[in-house]
Amino acid sequence: MELQVSTIDGKKSGSLKVSDEVFGLEPRADILHRMVRYQLAKRQQGSHATKGRSEISLTGAKFGNQKGGGRARHGSRRSNIFVGGGKAHGPVQHSHAIGLPKKVRALALRLAISSKVKSGDLIVIKDGKVKDAKTKSLQAGFTKLGLGSALVIDGAEVEVNLKLAAKNIPQVDVLPVQGINVYDILRRDKLVLTTSAIEILEARFQ
Repeated sequence: MELQVSTIDGKKSGSLKVSDEVFGLEPRADILHRMVRYQLAKRQQGSHATKGRSEISLTGAKFGNQKGGGRARHGSRRSNIFVGGGKAHGPVQHSHAIGLPKKVRALALRLAISSKVKSGDLIVIKDGKVKDAKTKSLQAGFTKLGLGSALVIDGAEVEVNLKLAAKNIPQVDVLPVQGINVYDILRRDKLVLTTSAIEILEARFQ
């Protein structure tokens, strides 16, 4: 499969032959759905918690008289029926993460990339080099490329000027190739890959 290559300024820069095993797969919604669920569940903190009666620092000694007080014969202030007492059956800290085999996760990433190719929403740029860290000039180049909502994936390290210039552009995310993931690919309209990012991805899935 061959993909057209452009510069970051929107000019044509030839073509690039890519692997069908990464860019030419038939998209599968079931695999992509499982992967998105996996990512969103894993990033939940799970830090919600309340204190049970065993964690409350109040007296455990009997309070009040055995008779004549007009109250039940309680033996602990930590009970859940008292103000300041423990919470009965309250939430506890736990992980929301779900399991997903490594091979399925790798397949999901290739399917997400292939889905952008099939829909015509993948753009390949020669590199992420920009002359200066000016948002206005980068925005002009993105306009020529037809980018509004986009995920830009650079090589092993993101070009500093590109990262700085893109910070103030809404709905544009810039990540190194190690940070590429299914959720971010699908939540943006366009996927932009540099040629160095493609080389690393193809080597990763060989």
